[in-house]
Amino acid sequence: MNETTSTSPSATQMSPTTLERSRVDTDPRKRRRLFALGALIVATLTIFLVRVLLGDFTFTITDAVRIVLGEQIDVSGANYVLMESKLPRAVAALVGGALFGAAGAAMQSLVRNPLASPDVLGISLGSSTAAVFCVTLLGWSGWPILFVAVLGGFAVSGVILALAKGQTARMILVGIAMAAGLQSVIQWILLKSNAFQAQDAMVWLAGSVSDVTWPEIARLAGIGLPMLVVLAVLAHRLRVLELGRPLAVGLGVPDGATRAFVFVTVVLGIAVATSVCGPVAFVALLAGPIARRLMGRTSIVAAALVGASITIAGDYVGAYLIPGGGKLPVGVITGLAGAPVLAWLLVASQRGRSKGTR
Repeated sequence: MNETTSTSPSATQMSPTTLERSRVDTDPRKRRRLFALGALIVATLTIFLVRVLLGDFTFTITDAVRIVLGEQIDVSGANYVLMESKLPRAVAALVGGALFGAAGAAMQSLVRNPLASPDVLGISLGSSTAAVFCVTLLGWSGWPILFVAVLGGFAVSGVILALAKGQTARMILVGIAMAAGLQSVIQWILLKSNAFQAQDAMVWLAGSVSDVTWPEIARLAGIGLPMLVVLAVLAHRLRVLELGRPLAVGLGVPDGATRAFVFVTVVLGIAVATSVCGPVAFVALLAGPIARRLMGRTSIVAAALVGASITIAGDYVGAYLIPGGGKLPVGVITGLAGAPVLAWLLVASQRGRSKGTR
């Protein structure tokens, strides 16, 4: 007599796709990434609120909301302090830092080297040089500064690509050499400008959000936020490209087109952020490795959150926590924090090459 084996309909009807999704949903690595991403969101929001509400002039959340909605409160000068100083600085640091972080992580993933960030390669400095020249010597302002910053970033990028010839190590060396040359050009520009222009330019070149205006923030957000969305959408392709060109092509990712599109987006994002916030040092370099350590893989969204948190926190530290009452631009604080990390990355990359040759 033949025995029939009863099977559960749910088991027989479960497709491979459903099984794969079920395994992914219980993947501890995915849970860890979701937890890390949630923690980064909470941390960024907390740091943003601290920057807006605390300091030499404190606000309650209720009063801040009332002022943002247009209501005048009784405390003298409170509306001006929040809407013209604290809030614009925090928003500029949030969006600009997110752009620096996302662009840096995308460039590092594209080149597959943690040192290949836009600030180390000199792309940020190319945008800065063009902007400083037009502001101090030509007297330009507004949208033209954004355009020349973009042109400066693309000009430096073109020289780097032409001289590097696709070699990562050579690209970094060429970028460092370009940055050194551009520093000399900036010094020449400052010598040609008057004392007041030179002082303002030096503060901006250090990386500063102290004098940002709402029109500048609108320009930063209007162009920068779409760049963030594009890079976040392309994050999966970037992770595939990290596996190498043959495997990426085999998985259906167009290598050349993707690299070109990401590179253009990175340069645009860096130029927009630099034109408003100045070349905030090391944020693009730090955000990617920190996000990768937290997420276990390349994550543009996480890098953007890390970059925003670093920039906002650096601005708060520079404004309120320096002994002696001095106020430092955010770029000085991030530079002090980033210098040892850069040294660590150099040592780590050297150790990696040494192990690979054994």
